[in-house]
Amino acid sequence: MRIAIGGFQHETNTFAPVKATFDDFQRQDGWPALSRGDALLTAIDGVHLPVAGAATVLRDKGFDLVPLLWCSATPSAHVDRDAFEQIARWICDDIRAALPLDGIYLDLHGAMVCDHVQDGEGTLLAAIRDIVGPTLPIAVSLDLHANVTEEMVRHASVIEIYRTYPHVDMGDTGARAASRLIELLQGAGSFAKAFRRPDFCIPLNWGCTLVDPAQSLYERVPALTNEEVPSLSVACGFPLADIGEMGPGIVAYGHSQQAADIAAMAMLEDLEDRRTAFSGALFDPRTAVRRAQDMAREANGPVVLADTQDNPGGGGPGDTTGLLRALIDEGARGAVLGLLTDPQCAQTCHETGVGGRLTLALGGKLYPGDTPLVASCTVLALGDGRFTATGPMWGGSRMDLGPMALVETDGVRVIIASKAMQAGDRSMFRHLGLEPADLPIMALKSSVHFRADFQPIAREILIVEAPGPVHADPAKLDFRLLRRGVDLRPGG
Repeated sequence: MRIAIGGFQHETNTFAPVKATFDDFQRQDGWPALSRGDALLTAIDGVHLPVAGAATVLRDKGFDLVPLLWCSATPSAHVDRDAFEQIARWICDDIRAALPLDGIYLDLHGAMVCDHVQDGEGTLLAAIRDIVGPTLPIAVSLDLHANVTEEMVRHASVIEIYRTYPHVDMGDTGARAASRLIELLQGAGSFAKAFRRPDFCIPLNWGCTLVDPAQSLYERVPALTNEEVPSLSVACGFPLADIGEMGPGIVAYGHSQQAADIAAMAMLEDLEDRRTAFSGALFDPRTAVRRAQDMAREANGPVVLADTQDNPGGGGPGDTTGLLRALIDEGARGAVLGLLTDPQCAQTCHETGVGGRLTLALGGKLYPGDTPLVASCTVLALGDGRFTATGPMWGGSRMDLGPMALVETDGVRVIIASKAMQAGDRSMFRHLGLEPADLPIMALKSSVHFRADFQPIAREILIVEAPGPVHADPAKLDFRLLRRGVDLRPGG
C-alpha cells in the first residue's frame, strides 16, 4: 500500500508584529527547511518530529512512503496569502501526481491563521478532500496548542494531538496517528467522530503538563481509550489567535457514535472540573530579578526567569529589552539572557572579534513601543549557530540560528542569535561555551518548552510579564472575531 506523508506547520499569533512569508518556510532554523519529495525523508531523519514518528511506523509495517512536502516557520503573525497558496498548491499537486494512494498522513499544527482565511489547516484539508474524495483515509497529527475546528474534524479521518507541553511526545504522536491510519486500512473502514469544545480558554503558561491542572488532565486521556474508542485527544488551544474557533477542543473516535460521544463528554467534564485552576503567579521584571538574586545567593541551582511574552515559540520577535533592562538596572551580575534575536548585532560582533569592545544597540527593533538598549559590550564568544540539539524536545535537531555571539555589559551576559528561536535547549548555551547548570540566573525567552531541558537543573522558575506580544493573560487582548461567551480568564 502507498501512503503519502507530508506536513505544513505554523502557529499564528494574530497579535504579533511580524508576518510569515514564503521565505520563512524555506529557511532552516530549529527545524528543517522546506523539503519536497525524497529530500523530505532525508531532512526528517533523526529529528524529533511527528512526521518522523509516523514514517518509522509506516515503514516498519511494510508500507511504501510517498513523500510530499514538509515545512515550518517560526511562530509569528499571519501567514501571508502567497506563502499559504504556494505551499498548499505544491502539496495538492504532489497528491494528484501520486494517485492512486491508499492513505495520507499529514503533520500539521492546528493554529495556522492566514491573511485570507482563519483556518489554514481546515482549508488545506478541504482542498485535499476535493482531490482524493470522501473515503480515502487521512490521518492528521496536531500540536497540543491547536485550535481544532469543525472543518478539520470534518475532513480528517482521524486526528491525534500531542499529550505533553513541553512537547516531548511529537514523534509518539505521529506514530499514534500512523497506527490509527493502519487500523482504517486494515478493516476498520471509518471511525465515528465526536468533537466537543468548552467555553473558556487556557493561558499558555498554565497548560504545562509537568504540573497540575494539565498534568492530571492529560494522564486521563490514555485511560479513556479502549477497543471501542481507539483514539481520544485534547488540545489546549492557542489563546493568542483572534479567530472564531479559538480555544480548547476534544476529539474522540469510536467504533460506534455512542462510544465516541461518551468518551468525548467524559473528557469535557474532566476539563470543566479544572476550569478555575488554569492560572498562576506572574511577576513584573524588576520584582522577578530581585527575587532571583535573593534565591541565587543560596547557590544550589540556577534561577530561571521565563521571558514568556517575548517567546519566539509563540510569535514573539525575540528581541524585546524589558527583562534585559531590569537585569542591568538591578545589578544582576552573572545573569545570562538568551536568546536575543538581533542579526545586525551578531554580525557586528563577528566583525569585531572575541575580546573586542564595542557599543551595540541591542534588540528593541521589532516590537512596537520598544527601543534598542544602547550598551558598551565586550565580545566573550562567537559561534556559527550550527549545532545539534540534545534536550528532550529538540534532541537531534540540526540547528542553524545564523551567526551567534555572547556579549557582556555591566556584568550581565547576553546570547545573541541571528534567527528567532526560543531558548529551549541547553545546547544553545553550550554552543558559546556556557554550562547552564553553573549559572546563577538565566533569563530565557520561552514560555514553557524550556522546562523540558532546564527544569531539571533549576532551583526556581519565575514567570515574568515583560513587554511582548505573547500575552500571558488573554483577557488583556482585544478579541474581535472570537465567538461570544468564551471566558478569557477562567482562573479569575
